[in-house]
Amino acid sequence: MPGGISAALPVQLSPHPFREPGESADGGLCPLTLTPSALVVRFGDPVTVNCSASTPNVPGVGWVVSLGGEEKPEFSMTSFLVWGVKSLTDWSITPVCFTLVEQGGQCQRHLSLIIYKPPSSVSMAVLNHSGPLLEGGQYTLLCTVHDVAPVQNLAVTFYRGHTALGRVRSNATTKTPVTETFSLDIVPSKEDDGVQYWCEARLELGPAGPQRPPAVVSPKLTSTVHFGPQLTCPAKLWVKEGERLGCEVRGNPPPLVNWYRDGENVTLPTRSKRWHSGRYTVCAEGVLGHKEFTVEVEVLPTNGSAAGSSRGFLLGVLLIQFTHWL
Repeated sequence: MPGGISAALPVQLSPHPFREPGESADGGLCPLTLTPSALVVRFGDPVTVNCSASTPNVPGVGWVVSLGGEEKPEFSMTSFLVWGVKSLTDWSITPVCFTLVEQGGQCQRHLSLIIYKPPSSVSMAVLNHSGPLLEGGQYTLLCTVHDVAPVQNLAVTFYRGHTALGRVRSNATTKTPVTETFSLDIVPSKEDDGVQYWCEARLELGPAGPQRPPAVVSPKLTSTVHFGPQLTCPAKLWVKEGERLGCEVRGNPPPLVNWYRDGENVTLPTRSKRWHSGRYTVCAEGVLGHKEFTVEVEVLPTNGSAAGSSRGFLLGVLLIQFTHWL
């Protein structure tokens, strides 16, 4: 290396379990500094870290890198040593920088290293179900995240349209890529007919990670919600002559509706007359069952009919009075 002699020496690194990574064997502070002190690296990308000693009286600086269970030491009789690889492809790699302090003790610093891989894909499904959903039923949305690492840094958010429904994380601590499925229970209503469900898988890698955290979204799952029948009808219904009789009946798919008057199936008139007044029963058959409702219908006269009726009533009163006088 420039400015010093670098050699591969058989240096034995013996970390003590009770010692902090930044302490020496006698409990003093370790003069080593890592630049950068923490790394978040995408699998396969290059990496470079400088380890330097802040005091001039160290015999040198070294790295011990564990690769596949084997330790590969490197030592430089200078106050700094750079470690790096062109392509980081070992998930279990553990780089440690070390030196010897004046009293002969050994000190070391472990590189905080996160190796990540964004999901190859994300998919959305409904557990053990296909086809339309039923209003009021309980269903489980499944979000499967494929080939992601590290899964402990993964956050999955479920969405209904633009509204976040819930956020879940993994309990696993595996560092290598895995495929994991996350779930969220929903109870759809008729307002959910036609909405789109989807999920987002995001790696949250902290301040040392990329400014835009790696995120992959699933294809959108458009829901069809079957509901009904639902009847909206008052107990007493007033309509004017010429208007259409009827109550609001809703459902998906549209319910089968029948009207009855005095026990007989009838077809409601498109233009009502006074003699259409009476008691009716509406029966609706839908995917969630059968509903019926009885309504009292009164057909009101139009303004012209009301005036004619009043004139007839007044003429009758005058005739009765005239007869009484005779």
